[in-house]
Parts: sequence; structure tokens; C-alpha cells
Amino acid sequence: MNTPFDEKPPRGPGLFSRLRSSFFTGIVVIAPVSLTIWLLWATVGWIDGVVLPLVPDRFNPEEYTGINLRGVGVVFFLVFTVIVGWIAKGIIGRSLISFAEGLVNRMPVVRSIYSGIKQISETVFAQSERSFEKACLVQYPRRGIWAIGFISTVAKGEVSDRAETGGRLFGVFIPTTPNPTSGFLLFFPEEDVIELDMSIEEAAKLVISAGLVYPNGKDPTTPPT
Repeated sequence: MNTPFDEKPPRGPGLFSRLRSSFFTGIVVIAPVSLTIWLLWATVGWIDGVVLPLVPDRFNPEEYTGINLRGVGVVFFLVFTVIVGWIAKGIIGRSLISFAEGLVNRMPVVRSIYSGIKQISETVFAQSERSFEKACLVQYPRRGIWAIGFISTVAKGEVSDRAETGGRLFGVFIPTTPNPTSGFLLFFPEEDVIELDMSIEEAAKLVISAGLVYPNGKDPTTPPT
């Protein structure tokens, strides 16, 4: 015979709770795949819309098949870009580029726009020693608060000479969340920079996810093996 003092066994989650949990799990699985496919599809369509009107009709497969083949503009763009790059590496191509840049540099407004776009393109696409070297931890914006950063270079020239420090200065890029392409370039003394074992890609995921995605997904307190 049960008494009022007998403990009742805990009830499991109800049907609605289980359905809600399954729904959010499905969203976590579907959302990244769907957004990735949608973004690629939209990008390909945008490139087609820009490139195909510039292609003569006799070279456009749609004129012969009657079917709008998505991605044809991307193929034309890639082929054209490869040809331009191949020509630009030669003597004639370099001469033409120098001549064109000389003309652009005489135009006040166009010169500023062209120079800015060129610097951004070289920074993003050029594979050189300017890429980040290591992920690191620094105390920013004050002591006791730690931030993920990327070591970009060792300070040289006037920056190194005028800084009131006896050792080397590291140029550290502090990214923002969730957009790691914006941030701050700060110079820290070498002893204030703690290099991390995680790769640049892993540190970037940590920043983008606001600390939700660690290099070791099973246990954030365990260093990756």
C-alpha cells in the first residue's frame, strides 16, 4: 500500500519534449548543408548572370541546346582568368600591366579605388609569407582577459625602434566574432604572447563559433592529440 510519503519515480520527457528535441537536432543537421548548397547555387547563378551576357552567342551552349545550363558562366570565367594570368606572367603581359597602371595612376579618383582593390586582392589571394604564422593567446583588452589572436609578423623598422621594450614585438591580429576578417592589429612584447598548438583553421573555428567549437570536440579541457 502506497503512502503519501512514498517517492514517485521521475517521469520521462513527454512526447512534445521529444519532438522538440528531434526538431532542433534536425535543424542542426540540415541548416549547414542547406545554407552551403544555397550559397553555392546563388553564387554560381550570380557569376552566370554577369559573365554570360559578355559571351558571344555562338559560344553559348544555350543557343544550341535551348537549356539554361547553370555554371557555364563559371567555366568561362575560370578559363578567361587562367588565360589572363598566363599572359600576365610573360614579358608582354607585364609591360601591358605596367602601362595600364601608369595610366590609372594619373587619374585621381580611379587611382585610389584601383590601389585599394589591388591591395585587398593581393592580401587575400597572394600566397606569400604574409599569411598568419601561429595562433596565440594574449591578454586583451586588459590584464586578466584573454583573447585568441594570430601572429602575423615580427615588428621591424620604426615600429620596433620606437617601441619602449627591450625585446622583440609580435604583430598580432585580434579577430572579432563572428566575422574574423575584421579586428585589430596590435603589437605585443614576445613574453606576453602565448603560442597555441592548435592550427590557424582550428583557432578560426573557435572564434567564428563564439567558443562553441573547440579543436577537441569531446573534451574542451583536453589538449588535442
